[in-house]
Amino acid sequence: MRGVETRIQEIRHMIFTEVAKLAYDKDADISRRIEELPYKIIPGEVGKYRNNVFWERAIVGERLRLAMGLPSRSAAEHAPISDGIEEANKAETYYTPPLINVLKFACNGCAEKKVIVTEGCQGCLAHPCEEVCPKGAVKLSHIDGRSHIDQDKCIKCGRCADVCAYNAIIIQERPCAKACGMDAIGTDENGKADIDYDKCVSCGQCLVNCPFGAISDKSQIFQVIRAIQSGERVYAAVAPAFVGQFGAKVTPGKLRAAMKELGFADVFEVAIGADLCATQEAIDFVEEVPDKKPFLATSCCPAWSVMAKKLFPEQAECISMALTPMTLCARLIKSEQKNAKVVFIGPCSAKKLEAMRRSVRSEVDFVLTFEEMTGIFEAKNIDLASLVEDEGGVNDASADGRNFAVAGGVAKSVVDVIHNMYPDKEIKVVNAEGLRDCRKMLTLAKAGKYNGYLLEGMACPGGCVGGAGTMQPIKKAATQVNLYAAKAGHVNSNETEHVKELEKLVD
Repeated sequence: MRGVETRIQEIRHMIFTEVAKLAYDKDADISRRIEELPYKIIPGEVGKYRNNVFWERAIVGERLRLAMGLPSRSAAEHAPISDGIEEANKAETYYTPPLINVLKFACNGCAEKKVIVTEGCQGCLAHPCEEVCPKGAVKLSHIDGRSHIDQDKCIKCGRCADVCAYNAIIIQERPCAKACGMDAIGTDENGKADIDYDKCVSCGQCLVNCPFGAISDKSQIFQVIRAIQSGERVYAAVAPAFVGQFGAKVTPGKLRAAMKELGFADVFEVAIGADLCATQEAIDFVEEVPDKKPFLATSCCPAWSVMAKKLFPEQAECISMALTPMTLCARLIKSEQKNAKVVFIGPCSAKKLEAMRRSVRSEVDFVLTFEEMTGIFEAKNIDLASLVEDEGGVNDASADGRNFAVAGGVAKSVVDVIHNMYPDKEIKVVNAEGLRDCRKMLTLAKAGKYNGYLLEGMACPGGCVGGAGTMQPIKKAATQVNLYAAKAGHVNSNETEHVKELEKLVD
C-alpha cells in the first residue's frame, strides 16, 4: 500500500538502511555483523510484530539475505544467515532468479478464495442468497436466522454476495494472488503461497499487496555502495517516476545534490532515454504498421513485454524491438563517459531482471528501487529536503519523455513524434494498465480488433508510478510527474538534443 507507512514498510526500510550501513563499514566483519542485525532490528524479548520474537528474527534474517542479493532459504534450513555471504561481497554480483521470493514461514497461508457471511447478515425474510446459490450451499440457520455457507459445496461463484442487500457476504481472495495478473501464485502442499516462475514476470505486485510481508525481492544496495567505495565512476540513471518519491520538498536539484554527496559521479534522467525510445518506436510504427505488422506494442515495461511474449508468442513480433529507456540512457552514459558504471534507480522490480539479460548486462550494472535508495540516504544521515539545489546534470528531456512514468504517457509520446513527422497521419491508440487488462487487450489484438493500432501496456496500475519500488500514493505521484514534465524545455520527444545520437546508440 503505497503512501502508508505500515509495519511492513518500517521493517523493509530498517533492513535496507542496515545493509547500507554494513556496506559503508569497509572494515566490518560482514559475517558477524549480519548475524547480529536481527537482534538490532527486533530488540528485546517480546515480539513487536508477531507473537514470537524468534520467529520475527528468523524472517528478518531471510529478508537481510535477500537485501544482500543472496538466495532465501526455508525454515528447515538451519545454516547461519551469513551462509554464502562471500558471494554478496564480490565486485560484480548480478541478480539471479528467482528475484521475487515467498518467505514461507512468514506466509499466513491465506485461503485462495472464500465466500464468507459476515456479522452484517440480518437474517432477512427475502434470503435471496439462498435462492440464487446454484449448489445449495447457502442455508438460513434456524438458530440465529442468519445465512451460513457450506464451504464443501460452495463453488465461489459470488452470486450470493451480488444479491445481498446488506453487503453482508464477502468474497475473500488471497491478496498476493489477486494482485498477480499472470495467475502465477498458487498453493504449496503446506497451504502457503507458491510462485510458478514459468508464469511470473517479476512485476512485484504480489510483494506490495501481501499484508504479512511474506514476499520480498533481492537487492543490490551492498554492491552499489561497494562499487562507489572502490573508486569506480558510478553514474545514477534516475527513472521518470522519481518526482515526489523522496518527499514533497525534495526537488530534482536536491536529489541530484544528495546523489553527489553519496559519491555518484553524476545523475542522468532516464527521460532522455524515453525520448530516444519514443522516437525509435514512432519510426518503427510508420515503417511497419500495417504493412509488415498488424499492430505495434510498446516495449518500455519489461513485465508487460515478457508477459506478451510468454502468453502470446504468435504476436511476439508485434512487440516493439526498440531498446528500453533504461538501456538507451545507459548506452548514452557509457558512450560519453569512459569506464562508467551505471545504476538504474527506479520504481520497478522487473527492471532488475531486465538488466540481467545478456543483451543488457553490459549497459546496466546495477538496479535499485526508490525505496532501496531511501535506505542508503538514511544510512548516511542525508536530509534531502535541507540540501542546496544542484542545478547541473544532463536533464535535456522533453515533457513527453518525463510523462513516460504515467499510464498513457508512452503512447502519447510516440503519437506526438509521428504527428511531428507526418502531421496528417491518424494514429489509433489503446492502452492498458495492470497485467490482467493487458492480457485482455492482447487477446482482442490477437483477434484482429486492433489492427493498425499502437498498443501501450503497463504492468502496474497507473503506470510506472505504481511500481513495486515506489513509496507515494499513485495518483499523487502521477500529478507530481505531470507538473515536473510541464517544466521541460521541449514538448515532444524528437525535439531534444540527444535524439540526433539515436542511430549511433541503436547500432
